[in-house]
Formats: sequence, structure tokens, C-alpha cells
Amino acid sequence: MKFSEFPYKRFDMEEVKKEYADLIESSKNAKSGEEQFEIHKKYYELISDIITTVRIGNFRHDIDTSDKFYAAEKEYLDEQLPIIEHLENEYKKVLVSSPYRAYLEEKIGKVAFKNIELANKSISNEILPLMQEENALVNRYDNLIAAARISFNGEECNLSLMRKYLTDKDREVRKKAWKAYSDYFLTVTDELDEIYDKLVKNRTEQAKTLGYESFVELGYNRLIRNSYRRKEVEAFRKQIKEHFVPLVSKINEERRKQLGVDKLKYYDHEVYFKEGNPCPIGTPEQIMKAGQEMYKELSPETAEFIDFMMDSEFFDVLGRKNKKQGGYMEYLPKYKAPIIFANFNGTSGDIDVITHECGHAFQGYITRNEEILEHLDITMETAEIHSMSMEYFTYGWMKKFFGDKEKEYLKMHVEDSIMFVPYGCMVDEFQHIVYDNPDMTPKERKEAWKELEKVYRPEMDYEDDPFFSEGGFWQKQLHIFGLPFYYIDYVLASVAAMQFKVWMDKDFDEAWKHYLELCKLSAKDFYENELAQVGLLSPFKDGTISKLVSDMEREVFK
Repeated sequence: MKFSEFPYKRFDMEEVKKEYADLIESSKNAKSGEEQFEIHKKYYELISDIITTVRIGNFRHDIDTSDKFYAAEKEYLDEQLPIIEHLENEYKKVLVSSPYRAYLEEKIGKVAFKNIELANKSISNEILPLMQEENALVNRYDNLIAAARISFNGEECNLSLMRKYLTDKDREVRKKAWKAYSDYFLTVTDELDEIYDKLVKNRTEQAKTLGYESFVELGYNRLIRNSYRRKEVEAFRKQIKEHFVPLVSKINEERRKQLGVDKLKYYDHEVYFKEGNPCPIGTPEQIMKAGQEMYKELSPETAEFIDFMMDSEFFDVLGRKNKKQGGYMEYLPKYKAPIIFANFNGTSGDIDVITHECGHAFQGYITRNEEILEHLDITMETAEIHSMSMEYFTYGWMKKFFGDKEKEYLKMHVEDSIMFVPYGCMVDEFQHIVYDNPDMTPKERKEAWKELEKVYRPEMDYEDDPFFSEGGFWQKQLHIFGLPFYYIDYVLASVAAMQFKVWMDKDFDEAWKHYLELCKLSAKDFYENELAQVGLLSPFKDGTISKLVSDMEREVFK
């Protein structure tokens, strides 16, 4: 069955409440662990149906935010999800307090019970209206960004389609493009400030209601940070400042010379070669066909995966007006199928979709027959390893996409991956500052961003741009609005993926074997345990970052 043929029907919340009530009652009255686990399997059926419905509805809304039917469904789902989350926790409290907990832990794992504990600390009846308001605010941000229209070079572009101009080989073209981009954000910056201010205060009120000092701890619990907390993240960011920032400065200086400019400006920072960044060759259809060929050659597992994805049309990747920005993979448990959303725009980012999002989807595909759904509840710092590592494992096939510009792409990709690490930490530290100080004014938040840029991106020169020079860059980062504290997971995953890169350069087959093992482990163990099991060093361990920087520096300057 193709994705377009999947039915969508809004679930009846009264029926959902009844089903949860029946599950809770039956589970409480179970006479053995075996009986309680059989009841838990009925929960799997219920939650699989709910999750699948939500993800199909959201996906179809995202591919066209102007579609009135799915816009209404999105609003409905945003209203109901906090209620469902609360029902989830009420049901799982029965498992935690069960006299047969030891048996259940043996069946679904200790990780699952730790996750339940964190989830139970993240919600109550009292904050449901606030959670609904939060979802509405995030949706407002998404719709505002998706509706952006910039007239440039005789073309009406959304933000994604501006990408080709923002990285144009002609410095004057990209300077004008960034000016047009900045001018758009100037027209909405006050509204974005208002939305974010309401989000910060809303989330802080949720935290206070639940007994937290600030949203930071609640934010960690909502992301199910079951293996590390703020202390470890702060120490990690410190290592990034000490080791990655200097490496990025070296890369920037080499790039400045490569571009032949006296000083890198903000409109130069995403351009790597004087003749311009390498762009993929061929139409979107040809790119997808090349991607299918690549995965059929990479391994038997990826061959089976990509045929499944292509035959069932589980991709929506073309950039269009009114399409939500960004890219992601979702998994539909009812159909055991991953689906991929993206915005092709004619830049190398299109190929990153074929590698990054397919890394997520591949992991979902090879674990699709896992009977214990808790084993699929991967936390993000692990999930992003699957995607970021796949970007490296596919290096040997980049000629298919870039032709004689293959080497330029590989150089750009590895440098861009390194440069991302300090930026990702800056996003994370910014959010800690904001939620530690929820009464900051919009101006103070922008000032905080400006100060962080001096630390994490000291070469950044915005000249006198009225939006970016005043600390507005963060407003284009959707994760800051919709997924607080998620961004550090990308950074942690980058550090693990780079270790695979170093490994595969020495022994590709051995590195791939351990990558496949990590994918199959899914969420069966805690984060650092899984890293150790597949031969990777923890990002939190002293010496990991300094060693990795030495390895990556040799990679860049070889």
C-alpha cells in the first residue's frame, strides 16, 4: 500500500478515554505478570493506532499548510495530544506500581521503566490547558515561517527555495539574497518575539505547576534524558569551546583564502569554494533513482529497505509553496513503515536528505518487527547517530550525485559537520539562559545570543545588518521554538558519527557491522552502554573530544 492510500480518520477522544480506562482497570486486576503483559499487548495496539493517526495527519498538514481539512485536523490533534499523554502516564503508573514489576522489567526492560518515571514527572491534569496552548503557539510559528514569501531574482521563494541564492557563487548575489532574507525576518521579528515570549512563559508556568524551579529540568524530562543531565551537558559544551571552536577558526581561515576575500562576512559563511558550493546533478527524480542505486549497493539490508521505501512512495521531498520548512522522518507503527518529509531546493542539502533522513528511516525499517514497542522508544541523542553516521557511510557513492564535484562535496560536508558542533552547543546554551531567566525581554534574549556568538562563532561578521547584527539569527531555528533542548542531541550524535567516520576510513566493513549493531540495539539499553557495546567513546568522557578533534583535523587538512 502506498502512503497516499493510507486512510486517515480522526479518533474519537471519548472512545480513546474509555479504552485507556479499560486497560487501567484490567491491568490493576491482573493476577500474574504474564496476564499483565498480555494486557500490555492490547495497549500496544491502541497506542500504535493513535500514533499512526497523529503522524499521518501531521504529515499531510505539513506538505500543504494551506489545506483547510488537515489544518483543522492539526488543531484537533494538538488539543488532544496532551490529554492522551496524560492518559498514557496514568496507565503506565499501574505498571510502575505493579506487584509483578520484576517480571515486566524483564519483558520490556529497565530503560522503559526509567522512561516512565521521567514521563510521569512531566505531566499532570493541571497543565493540560497549558500544553494545548503551547502546541498552538508552536503551530503558529510553523505556519508563519511556512507562509514566508520573498521576491528575488524574478522568483517568489519560500525560505527553503531561497537557499540556492543564499549560497550562490556570486558574492553580490548572495549578499542581496541574505539582505532579502533579513528584510523578511524584520517584518515578522516582533511577532516571533511575541510567540517565543509566550512559549517561554507558558513552559515556565508548566514547570512551576509541577514543582520545578525552572523549565530546564522539565525540558530534560520531556526529552527522556535517562542517561545524562545538565551537569554532563555543561561539561560537554566546555570541551567543545576548548577544542572544536579553534578547529572551526582554522577552517574558516582556510576558507577565507579559498574564497579570496579579506574577511568572511555572514553571507560567506555557508559557501566553501570560490566557484560555488557543489550542487547535485540531475532532476529530483534522477536524484531519488541514484539514491536507490546507492542503497542497493551499500548492503543487503539497505537494498531491501530502499526498495520498500520507493515502491510504497514513502517520500515527500519536493520544496513547494505552503509546505512546512525542514525535514524529518516519522515511523508509522500500524504499517511498520517509515515516511520521509523534506524540501528539495537544488542544493547539496537535497543529498543530505537522501542520507540523513534515510539513516533514521533505515533504523526504523530494520527494527520494524520488534514486538516490544518500548525497545523502539529511542532517545534523540541515539536516534541522530543513525542519521548522521549514514551521511558518512554513503561517501563512496557521492559521484552519483555530484559527478566531477564529488571531492568538493566531501570536503564541504566534513567541514560543515565540524562547524555545526559549536553552533549546536550555542543553541543549547542559549536555551538554558532563556529558561533560567524567563522574564528576559525580547531585546535581552537577542543580546544573550550576540554574546554567545562571540564565544562560539567569533569569526561571524554581520556588518550592519539590522536583523542579524542585533541578535536575531536564532529566530530562524525552528527547534528553539518547537523542540526545546533537542538541539544538543544533534551535537552529541555528531561526535559519535565522526567516530564512525574515522573508523570506516580504516576498516569500512568493520565500522558498518558495528553501525548495524547499534541500529538493531534501538532502545534496549542506556545511551552510554550502547556506545560502549558498539565500540564508540562517550562524548562525556574526558579526552573523547580532544582525540576526536585531532582525528578530524587530520581529515580536513590532509
